[in-house]
Amino acid sequence: MKHPFRIAVFLLLVLSALSAHAAGSASDLIKERSEVVLKALVERRDEFRRDPATMQSFVREELGKSFDNEYSARLVLGRHGRGVDAAKVVEFADALTQGLMRRYGKAMLDFEPSMDVRVNGETTLAGGKMVRVSSEILRATGSPVPVDYMLRPVDGGWKVFDVIVEGVSYVQTYRAQFEELLRTQTLDQVIAGLKADAIQLEG
Repeated sequence: MKHPFRIAVFLLLVLSALSAHAAGSASDLIKERSEVVLKALVERRDEFRRDPATMQSFVREELGKSFDNEYSARLVLGRHGRGVDAAKVVEFADALTQGLMRRYGKAMLDFEPSMDVRVNGETTLAGGKMVRVSSEILRATGSPVPVDYMLRPVDGGWKVFDVIVEGVSYVQTYRAQFEELLRTQTLDQVIAGLKADAIQLEG
């Protein structure tokens, strides 16, 4: 898992296990649920290797629990998402997730079983409208990997909308890529390209 976006997609899965209605700080939730999901991925590693479709189904289900899919997708789309109805934005978000899974799904099964997450603290931003949690991935070999999580309060809990690995933002990276594509294509064309695996995702 050397590449930042392999780590980012993996961490989106880890954080997807956060309960949308769980109490406690964002930092506490990240630490607690990271440990739970890392254990689950170790225990189900052989199953997921035998049946990638099961893993993809698991990821889609878990991501839906706490990843703020629509909000994150609107940030990725930037000006191209203004005035677009929620259903179309979610369709784009789902197509992007499927593309990321095709590219990085197997990498999630190659992480070090001894990997751990150390939460270093959190910073409240925008008058409490969001929180940035700073952490590090601790590995048996290699230096710690700095990872920040951006969360916002939704329905009494927390939802993740961005992951920043080694200073590289998931949202900003794909916003730049899709800004270029959407200069010459419609959103429907981009969605169709993602579904057909005709768009090479960066990272």
